[in-house]
Amino acid sequence: MRLALILVALLCQPAAAQSTPGKPVPGVLVLQTDFGLRDHAVAAMRGVARLVAPNLVIDDLTHEIPAYDVWQAAYRLDAVMPYWPAETVFVSVIDPGVGSARESVAARLASGQTVVTPNNGTLTLLHDTVGIVAVRRIEEDEYRLPGSSDSHTFHGRDLYVHVGALLASGQLRFDDLGELVQTVLLEYEKPVITADSAAGGIPVLDPQFGNVWTNIPAHGAKLTLQSRYEVRIASPSGRSQFAGPVPFVRTFAEVPIGSPLLYVNSIGNLAVALNQADFAQRFGVASGPGWQVTIQTSSERN
Repeated sequence: MRLALILVALLCQPAAAQSTPGKPVPGVLVLQTDFGLRDHAVAAMRGVARLVAPNLVIDDLTHEIPAYDVWQAAYRLDAVMPYWPAETVFVSVIDPGVGSARESVAARLASGQTVVTPNNGTLTLLHDTVGIVAVRRIEEDEYRLPGSSDSHTFHGRDLYVHVGALLASGQLRFDDLGELVQTVLLEYEKPVITADSAAGGIPVLDPQFGNVWTNIPAHGAKLTLQSRYEVRIASPSGRSQFAGPVPFVRTFAEVPIGSPLLYVNSIGNLAVALNQADFAQRFGVASGPGWQVTIQTSSERN
């Protein structure tokens, strides 16, 4: 009787519990573009991925990168990479030079993920944070979508997502792509922290609320809660857009509505904001290479 009950229990287990050890799981493909969602472009890319591998898991990072903004593409990739499995393949298509002599590449990261992208600076922050093991040129004529040779302005569909799906599904090995090449890197303001100051850049704004995100890691700056710090934000031309003492707090509600605050954002970096107002709009602050933020010990410590 006991044996019969055990057999019934085994037969009634969920299908996942009866899966064959070592059985391959569907690959994961994540898409990022500046195409937006108002037309068919993203759907066409997803369709190509399904043609290559019908069971592929396809997700989106974002399709709202500002047009041609390679720097913001680099930032968004770097921001999400820690939260995806090592086997994930990212396809990032912000490609102002589409159809030109610029290289198409696949990059293998030290974390195990792969990024398929134009070699135009998109890999800059991943190079400096995660680390890049190798970058291989994609031979466009060999690996593009069959039947797409007459198209020269939609490599997101005809090349990048096709290669990305082949890699994610295991139908193409990274090492079988083209020759090894160097990564194109963008210049930007790297964070510098001393005993009484911290400086860095503004890689991106929080677009919904107008908060100013820096690339200064909070754990390195070691600021004291409820203390005030002298904050200066300068444009690429050196013009001061904001300067003044700002309190370092945990939450927005710790300062009056409309008042400035210094806080730790969701990825662990220092950020400047106004409580329930748009800091970037009020002070004319933007983001990208050239923008500078300095945070120093203030005479108004409390």
